[in-house]
Amino acid sequence: MRKNFFIIVFISIPFLFVNAQIKGLTYNNDGKFKILQITDTHYIQGNPKSDVVIDLLNEVIDNEKPDLLVFTGDMVWKNTETRKALDELFEPVITKKIPWAYMFGNHDDEADMTREEIMNYVKKKPYCLATQGPKGVTGVGNYTLEIQSSTNKKPQTILYCMDSNAYSKLEGIKGYGWLAFDQIEWYQKVSKGYTKRNNNKTIPSLAFFHIPLFEYTEVSADVQSLVGTRKEKECNPKLNTGMFSAMRQNGDIMGVFTGHDHDNDYIGVLHNIALAYGRYSGGNTVYNNLGKNGCRVIELQEGEKSFTTYIYLLGGEKINHYKYTSSY
Repeated sequence: MRKNFFIIVFISIPFLFVNAQIKGLTYNNDGKFKILQITDTHYIQGNPKSDVVIDLLNEVIDNEKPDLLVFTGDMVWKNTETRKALDELFEPVITKKIPWAYMFGNHDDEADMTREEIMNYVKKKPYCLATQGPKGVTGVGNYTLEIQSSTNKKPQTILYCMDSNAYSKLEGIKGYGWLAFDQIEWYQKVSKGYTKRNNNKTIPSLAFFHIPLFEYTEVSADVQSLVGTRKEKECNPKLNTGMFSAMRQNGDIMGVFTGHDHDNDYIGVLHNIALAYGRYSGGNTVYNNLGKNGCRVIELQEGEKSFTTYIYLLGGEKINHYKYTSSY
């Protein structure tokens, strides 16, 4: 008598794709996709000075109708209850049913929760696309988001979300942290994997994290070429670990979007990669000298290696319009 049996096959999935998003982002029928970058809200639960952040979120979502919100760090401030502050901060986004991503700044975990605890809490919230990212890679929250085609569901744009860490841990090196070598390796492997699966053609991509790259100091040296405001020296790390070089070599990154420096909201281009700040989005809980709080808007067009961007200010004014088009 013949016996039936089953063979169970265990497949090992390379670490570079285990962070792929579960929920889908798709270009609209008109081929457009809009991202809002919110950064440095420094929100304090129960502090009236933070109310302006909620006003901004409600207003800009209603007026701009984004497809995705990206929070690039320093969302909460030291003197707060982190869970309650995050609940209040993300409530307008969740109520309006907008997908959103979250990255850490250098201050998010300085109150009463660790990075791991915050990520475990945040990722369970409705419409949140953030994940811890692959184990064994420095930081919490290194992951990719795919924006798929409106017709064939293939990825048309990749968003790299990364933890730029907090402060230097090397003796004799003061200042802020940097993207580690294993994070650069992770980016390179993921990027090359996408290119290989796309018939060896790069997929236009954007990168989001909190602390600006070392190269921001180089692009800002040509002040006349900047679009936007530079009111403070860049607070980049003292060491350059090579993320920008890796991005330029891979050829997929169109632009890098950071926060951290409250008095900068400019965009400039270095070696064909746009280096941009968001707009300080918080209230008067910490220093800020740009005037009205706001956010950066990024508009993508399916099938194009380009984007348009501008700063949205509370009250509805739009300034510093810029169009990026790749020349390679």
